[in-house]
Amino acid sequence: MNNPVIISLSIFIAVIFIIGFWSAKHVNRKNSSFLEEYFLGSRELGGFILAMTMVATYGSASSFIGGPGAAYTQGLGWVLLAMTQVATGYFVLLILGKKFAIMARKYNAITLIDFFKARYDSKPVVLLSAVSIIIFLFSAMAAQWVGGAYLIESITGLSYTAALFIFAVAVLLYVIIGGFRAVVFTDTIQGVVMFFGTLIILIGTIIAGGGISNIMSDLIAENPNLVTPYGHDGGLTPLYVSSFWILVGVGVIALPQVAVRAMSYRDSRGMHRALIVGTIVVGFIMLGMHLIGVFARPILPGIEVADHVMPLITLQVLPPWLAGIVLAAPLAAIMSTVDSLLLLVSSAVVKDVYLNYVKPDATQKRIKQVSFGVTTVLGILVFAFALSPPELLITLNLFAFGGLEAAFIWPLIFGLYWKKGNKHGALASMIVGVSSYVVIHHFWTHIYGMHSVVLPVVFSFIAYIVFTLLTDHYTVDESNLSG
Repeated sequence: MNNPVIISLSIFIAVIFIIGFWSAKHVNRKNSSFLEEYFLGSRELGGFILAMTMVATYGSASSFIGGPGAAYTQGLGWVLLAMTQVATGYFVLLILGKKFAIMARKYNAITLIDFFKARYDSKPVVLLSAVSIIIFLFSAMAAQWVGGAYLIESITGLSYTAALFIFAVAVLLYVIIGGFRAVVFTDTIQGVVMFFGTLIILIGTIIAGGGISNIMSDLIAENPNLVTPYGHDGGLTPLYVSSFWILVGVGVIALPQVAVRAMSYRDSRGMHRALIVGTIVVGFIMLGMHLIGVFARPILPGIEVADHVMPLITLQVLPPWLAGIVLAAPLAAIMSTVDSLLLLVSSAVVKDVYLNYVKPDATQKRIKQVSFGVTTVLGILVFAFALSPPELLITLNLFAFGGLEAAFIWPLIFGLYWKKGNKHGALASMIVGVSSYVVIHHFWTHIYGMHSVVLPVVFSFIAYIVFTLLTDHYTVDESNLSG
């Protein structure tokens, strides 16, 4: 066990807890708006905080552990693929931005499903949305917890199970205590740590490899494909790489954990600042982390578990005291994503199912008890699921991304920008998108050389338009009757 590294990480986690307890004061003080405070931080995010919380939430274990691990295996082709994420924050705030925030305030929406409930007035749409969030975000959370456990395991030498337990307790305590405000303020700190941590590790890796030209020569000597856009075995075809533009670029607007940020900022000025800052920071972090993964290959050849690349290269190229501080970056990325996902799934259960259809007249005290209880139970379930980790956690994370995008992208976009869009189109889009995604992902992962998310997104688009147009006359008649 490396004491300087552990001490640095312990200090970082202690800071997180302090923020959680500070945030708890806000949750307890604003009893009249507990739900808005606990799940949205009372819509008080400024520009810099909005940018950092989006960066930290999106920069997950997949980006810091799985991404560099995949780049270590595939070479520079995976770096090119990963860079489709640069415009993520820009697209989210550009497409959702003011329109989503205005309509969310109009509907008094606290969650994405709140928006769907008010926009479509359909119980099946709400319940299917909640089920989709619970299933797919559960998978995404499991991936993050696995990444956190891998990181702590690599640093401390503890067993995987012990590392997972430490990570679970740390996350659960401060999310349960502080809610959304704890999440966004810790996200801000974590986003800053991630930025400078990426810079320090990248510089250390380049120096350890003898410079970029020397690293590139070593890669070419091992396998010339490692420095091409096509991957170590030529499997990264132009069509497959391009299809990632949908999965981790444009389609990210449909991820509930990202979309909810677009309804939580204070004013337009803050949103515009977040557009610029978020795009720059995401671009730098994604480029830096994936380059580190490729550059680590000549320095640490033969790593069998690719998800261990980041902690191992950090411990290799930096002095222990600095490694401890810098390794807070991937830990920050993982914790910030887990806390957001945990709150989202909790809000889907409490706000969108329990309060809408089980006990609409629940008291504030009861809502608090249920919220804390659901969050705790979800954390325990994810812990149990993560005890048997997948070979590459990035596969589990991207599976969750694809499922959420197939379910929500068109009900969200058309719900904002197409007045004719109705509940029949939304429901059809969700059913077709999710079912086709599960089938295609299971049987034909790279159908026609594309990622499995592409065709379900197309199918759900067609389903929304067709069913909306087919039922448009019926919807008009129904509204006339009710009038």
